[in-house]
Amino acid sequence: MRHVMIVGAALSLLASCTAHQNTTNLYQAQDWVTDGVFTDGVEGPAVDRNGVLYAVNFAQQGTIGQVSGHDKANLYLTLPKGSIGNGIRFDPQGNMYIADYTGHNVLKVLPDKSVTVLAHNPHMHQPNDLAISDSGILFASDPDWQNSQGQVWRISADGQTQLLRANMGTTNGIEVSPDNRTLYVNESVQRRIWAFPLDEQGMTGTPELFYEFTEHGLDGMRCDENGNLYVARYGAGEVAILSPQGQLLRKVALKGKYPTNIAFGGKDGRQVFVTMQKRGAIETFISQYAGRAFNRHTL
Repeated sequence: MRHVMIVGAALSLLASCTAHQNTTNLYQAQDWVTDGVFTDGVEGPAVDRNGVLYAVNFAQQGTIGQVSGHDKANLYLTLPKGSIGNGIRFDPQGNMYIADYTGHNVLKVLPDKSVTVLAHNPHMHQPNDLAISDSGILFASDPDWQNSQGQVWRISADGQTQLLRANMGTTNGIEVSPDNRTLYVNESVQRRIWAFPLDEQGMTGTPELFYEFTEHGLDGMRCDENGNLYVARYGAGEVAILSPQGQLLRKVALKGKYPTNIAFGGKDGRQVFVTMQKRGAIETFISQYAGRAFNRHTL
């Protein structure tokens, strides 16, 4: 088991950052999209290779919104009837992948906005969040909220599904490490994060407990370029940042209490976007490091 430690003193990184405002300090949250622009089901932030931010449920459920700047949000597309998105990811070719939890699918959206079902398996509960490796392999968390259980799927580029792990807790946030050798999966209700060894074919080995929290839920996760893991702490109103060794480096206080997911973007990849349930808003802060996928165009 990896050591689960709490660093006694958080790093005091208060240097000015000029990513979008000269006066913006590191790790200081502010609004990027104001309340009510998205529904309280806002989720799945992801940034494409052109730097545009996307999130699900713009104005109404079953939509995808795009955000081109501060408070500049508009409708990107409406999903097929019966589909509501959650996690979003992009591949290097600019294709968008959406976890469609009501349709029990993973959707693929081409740059021309055409929508197809990439993957469907009758044994899926409700695909929640997605991660993608540098080689384009998708991983989907698949919680069974009613029974506080979950599983993890591997999805190939041609839509073939493979169950990697069953009988877990309530699987939610999922992310691949920068070296593509670790798959992080958290269990929201049980408040645990697991680290699975990952091989080149996207197959997982025996997991180790990476970190365990004592209170509040867990939601989306993203890695920065140094392998630090950013975790949305639902109900705690914060993003926790963990080192690759499983040490708590800092907690970033947010304005709202219910963060659902995280994405990196901005001019240098250091701007962090956090979707906020109940507010229907998106908050942002500047990190010291860029997202792990910034130079891979799969933010």
